[in-house]
Formats: sequence, structure tokens, C-alpha cells
Amino acid sequence: MQTILIQYYQSPCGELILGSFEDRLCLCDWVNENRRSMIDKRIQKSLEAGYEAGSSEVIAKAVVRLDEYFARKRKTFDIPLLLVGTEFQKSVWQELQNIPYGKTLSYGELSQRLGEPKAVRAVAAANGANPISIFVPCHRVIGRDHKLTGYAGGLAAKKELLELEADSRTLEFR
Repeated sequence: MQTILIQYYQSPCGELILGSFEDRLCLCDWVNENRRSMIDKRIQKSLEAGYEAGSSEVIAKAVVRLDEYFARKRKTFDIPLLLVGTEFQKSVWQELQNIPYGKTLSYGELSQRLGEPKAVRAVAAANGANPISIFVPCHRVIGRDHKLTGYAGGLAAKKELLELEADSRTLEFR
């Protein structure tokens, strides 16, 4: 069996688990998350690999990039990612990476961008199954009425991330 190296990272918004497989980041997810075991099972089964505590070059880079992001010194990421999911999920996660820092989209707008305007619920489910938070910025997707809706790290973490990216401009959340 192959190995997914994992390490924990304490962010200002909560603890994250980072994972790397074959020199790519495959996991950056919230530890206190109710779908944690589902995501772990999916990744381990798909990669035919088990978790082992340790570090790698990509995890070390991810830690530096996260530190820079939380210090407001980084707006884009250059970490090689390994997206583990269905083809549809991967298409959603790839589109999430096109949402600019400091911007938000609704689930409906994301569905439109994917050419699937009637697939709002499927897009929302794929967004929620994202195992690489922050690097694949699912926190930038909000409700069409500007309400903060579901987030793996909790709505408080989502709000903190969006406020961090907003800098000095005022965000409107209800």
C-alpha cells in the first residue's frame, strides 16, 4: 500500500489537515468537520493509500503558502494539486480556482460558468465535497442572496476567510 503523508496546520480559523501524495497536495481540510471520515475514505480508497504522519516538500510549501495567505501576503497559489473525486467534482473544483481572491460567486453563477445552469444542487454538493480548502477556494461561493451558506470549516471560518480576502472593503453578509 502506498502512503499519503499528513500533517496538521493551525490556521487562525481552525485546524487543518494537510496531505500529500506523489509530490502533490491532495488534502487541506478542516479537522473539526463532520464529513471528515467520508473524505478520508474517498481519498484513501481512490489512491489505494493509507495515511501516515510526516512531511514532504509539497506540505512544507503548503504551510509557507498558508502562512503567507493568512498574513495577507499571498493571493494566489502555486502548489501542485491532486484532485481526488468524480469527473464532475473535479470540473467544479477546477472552476473554483478561477474565482479571484476577494470575489464571491453564488452557486447559481458557478453552475452557469460550468455550463450546467440547472445543476445548482449538484454543483453545491461537489463544492461541499472539496477536500482541498483554501487552495481550491470553495469558501468564495455564497448564497444568491449574499447569505453565507454551508462550509466545511463552519460559517465562522468562511466569514473570516472572506473578510481576510476583502481587506478594507466592506462585505455584505446576512
